[in-house]
Amino acid sequence: MAKKTKKQDEPEYTGRYLVYSPDLSQAAGISSQIQSKTGLNLKSSTEFENEIFTEKDLENTDGIYLDKIGVAVLNSKPEAESSISALADEDGLIVEKERVVHAISLLDEETENYVKGYRDAVNSLADMLVQPEEEYDFDEAEMEDLEDPEVSVSGNTWGLKATKVVPQTFLYTNPYSGSGIKVAILDTGFDLNHPDFAGRPIVSQSFISGQAVQDGHGHGTHCTGTACGPKSPAPAVERYGVAYNAKIHIGKVLSNSGSGADSGILAGINWAIANGCSIISMSLGANVNGPGYSAVYESVALNALNNGTLIIAAAGNASSRPGTIKPVSHPANCPSIMAVGAVDSAMNVASFSCGGLYPSYGAVDIAGPGVAVFSSTKMPARYATWNGTSMATPHVAGIAALWAQATGLRGRNLWRKLISTAKALPAHPSRDVGAGLVQAPNKRRFFWKYPFPVKPIKPIPYPIIRP
Repeated sequence: MAKKTKKQDEPEYTGRYLVYSPDLSQAAGISSQIQSKTGLNLKSSTEFENEIFTEKDLENTDGIYLDKIGVAVLNSKPEAESSISALADEDGLIVEKERVVHAISLLDEETENYVKGYRDAVNSLADMLVQPEEEYDFDEAEMEDLEDPEVSVSGNTWGLKATKVVPQTFLYTNPYSGSGIKVAILDTGFDLNHPDFAGRPIVSQSFISGQAVQDGHGHGTHCTGTACGPKSPAPAVERYGVAYNAKIHIGKVLSNSGSGADSGILAGINWAIANGCSIISMSLGANVNGPGYSAVYESVALNALNNGTLIIAAAGNASSRPGTIKPVSHPANCPSIMAVGAVDSAMNVASFSCGGLYPSYGAVDIAGPGVAVFSSTKMPARYATWNGTSMATPHVAGIAALWAQATGLRGRNLWRKLISTAKALPAHPSRDVGAGLVQAPNKRRFFWKYPFPVKPIKPIPYPIIRP
């Protein structure tokens, strides 16, 4: 994992602007409205092949209007600075400065400290996961015969077990794989040469100028592996992927150094929606230093949610518990983006996980496994064990795909299903874990009760043979 220096809470800006119209009936006229007020000549994303553009394309024009989400990205010119700012007051548009965002990951030394205690924590995992089951007509000896062999082997990561992607009792099974569900991972790209994904169809697109989708960082490959990794990876490697049959869409919105900007992320969301993705996973963000959230992202996420696309994002790793708890990062702090906090295998909140400090917004909505998470990464390393709300987020995204397949739910209804089925963590306030630990859909196995029903056998007439 690449080293990164500790960042201050002050937001970083690119110098560009984001403009959005809260009146959707006027969204189509934003370009001409902006041009008449500022003199800037905007292009539409529809003018680019498959509505795909990069920062270089942005630099060669005054701005670009994202057709699917109704957001304009403007390059600031000295002569247009005041008129751009005036759009919010005179025309009722939402105008915000564009932020710099980063892959949400931890320093290497912090990762090492967590991994040291991993094995001890896993040894007690089975005891922590046991929950009272409904009564069955089996005696104690029969119940022992029904023990799931997967519980006693290391064939699956602790996160898959804790979230019931792999049920911990033979009485239940998980027949869902995310089949038919499109999941977009917006991150640092993906290692298209990873052997665990050989033959797997992957739709991909880079939104970073001069860089291909190929992941030069590893973060995006790790997140993709958790959300959509294979059911049966390489021999001697435990299963680490949730929705192994989901349709993978990779949007490279962060560079190989792990950084990007709002325009690239919004372009990725625009692309994912255009491609019919029901779930968008974003393990990225920027620290915030006070109340408030992006009205532009909130408007985009709300419209997406109402039209069948759920956006899931990492809550952030800026805390240093127990002494310091930082607020949920941008853009996960938007009310219509599902913010994911991180827990460890003992069901304790990760020390780095941000919290929902503001009552009416910026909440942590749900928690996922985010400590000592084993998954794929770029070659030649192939695999890595990392920590972060970045690692928790794709657990939720993959499980969302399972629920989407199991129920047919999308958007807001899918959000409600994830929240209503989460496992409560009463030892921790909802500020830190939201509704609790995300849980996958399971089905109860069917057993005949004793005695088995037996149909009466009709006598077979034999012919009478006479001498």
